[in-house]
Order: sequence, then structure tokens, then C-alpha cells
Amino acid sequence: MSERAAYPHGVPCWVDALVDDVDAARRFYAGVFGWEFDGPAPMSGNPDGAYYVARVRGRDVAGVASLPRGRPQAGHMTHVRVDSADEAARKAEAAGGHVLAPPFDAPPAGRMAVIQDPVGAQFAAWEASAREGAELVNEPGAWSMSVLHTADPEAAIPFYAEVFGWNAEPAGDDAWLLRLPGYVGGEPEQPVPRDVVALIERDSQAARGSWLTDFWIADLDAAARAIPQLGGRVIEPPAPIPGLPFKAALVADPAGATFSLSQLLRGQAGAEGDA
Repeated sequence: MSERAAYPHGVPCWVDALVDDVDAARRFYAGVFGWEFDGPAPMSGNPDGAYYVARVRGRDVAGVASLPRGRPQAGHMTHVRVDSADEAARKAEAAGGHVLAPPFDAPPAGRMAVIQDPVGAQFAAWEASAREGAELVNEPGAWSMSVLHTADPEAAIPFYAEVFGWNAEPAGDDAWLLRLPGYVGGEPEQPVPRDVVALIERDSQAARGSWLTDFWIADLDAAARAIPQLGGRVIEPPAPIPGLPFKAALVADPAGATFSLSQLLRGQAGAEGDA
């Protein structure tokens, strides 16, 4: 279990599900994770939209929100904490990315920009005000890690180094640990260095890059059985992760937003941890 009150610059800090039917998504995620919701709050730039904050044990863990105007497909958005959303947007443009939504205020939570990297993956640069980010990570029902899937890691690695200072370290075949020098996060017993903030995996079938979010779950098999009944879909059924004390599944919510679920196997130490 990890409780977080603040995040330094360059550390992923928040995730939200952007969907076309917020009520269906809330029922789905409540059924999978036991999330309770606070809201709705208005969405900047989308007067018809609604934003809900999901909570576990009274602590913020993620968002569920209406699909923003101009975004054609449901999905999860990873937010990276920055000192200045305006400066992050300028750096992203200079490094070969595209600013899809210029910096805007999202009162009272903070200020943000939506950015697309050179391989097509979208993320948000988050300048915090009232909301720093997830208050719980690395426990069942909470977010643990975001993983960039792309057919061209070599194009993505220098971009994130320039924008956030992430160093890419090879981790087996076609995978890289993204490390932020000087950062100490995660858990003491985790099997990767504590300055790891994200991962990259080569996916030769990916037409464009995407950030996949991973959440921990207490009982993966039970979740996989429940997901179709809740309107979602199991894309890849539960299976052990080679070399790690986890089993995982790839699933989708009723809107088609894909994410992974991971269960820490009993009696085995270690944590994925990034935040």
C-alpha cells in the first residue's frame, strides 16, 4: 500500500477514464474495484460533460469523466505532474510532440495540457492546485503503473527524456524502464528500482502508440468473471507474468477503454510501483 500527498515534477500522478456514458462506467468500475464516487463536477471546455473522482477508503484514486470534445475514442488518460503546464507544452512541441489541448485551467484542481507524443500516444501534463494526484497507489483497487505501447520505442524515448528527464533502461527483450534520477517512489520491496516512473513495451502490431494503465486487484479471477456481467470485456484472460510475482489480464470497460489488472500472488513479495 502507498499513500501519496504530493508528486514531484516528472512523475505520473493521476489517471482517468474518458467515456461516452459516465453512468455506465461508474457502475462498471464500482463493480470491479468497489470504487465510490464524488461528483459530478463540471468539465472545463465541455459544459455538457461531468467529472467524477473515484475513491477507495475515502482517498482519491482515479477519475471517470465524459469524453472530451474532439476525442473520438474512449480511453484512459495518464497525467504527469509538472511544475508548469505551459512550459511542458512548449517542451513537448520542441521535442517533436503535438499539443492537442493548449494549457487550460481546471479549477480548483489544477491546470493542464493534453499532449500527443511522436508515436501518437496521448497524455496530460498536470500542474496541480487543489489536487496533486492519486492519494492511494499500489494496492487493490488503485492504479499502479502506466505502460507506453508502441511499435517505435526509439522515437518515444528521446521525447520523454527531453520533456520529463526520463532515462530509458533496457529491461529484457523489447521493454524499457523509464527512470527519473533522484526520485524515490514505489515500495521498498519492489523488484524494480524505486526511481522507475513508467515502462515502454514494443508492440509491433500497434498502429499508433498508447498509454495503458494498470490497476491492482485483490482477486483477478473473480474480476475476470464479473467484468462481462458488468458490460465490459476480457481481452486476455488471467495469466502469470514471467519473472514477476503477479498474474495479469487485459480488459475493457463498457465504452471500450482498455486497461490491465494485476494481482500480487500470495506469499510473494514485490510491487510494480511507480508513484
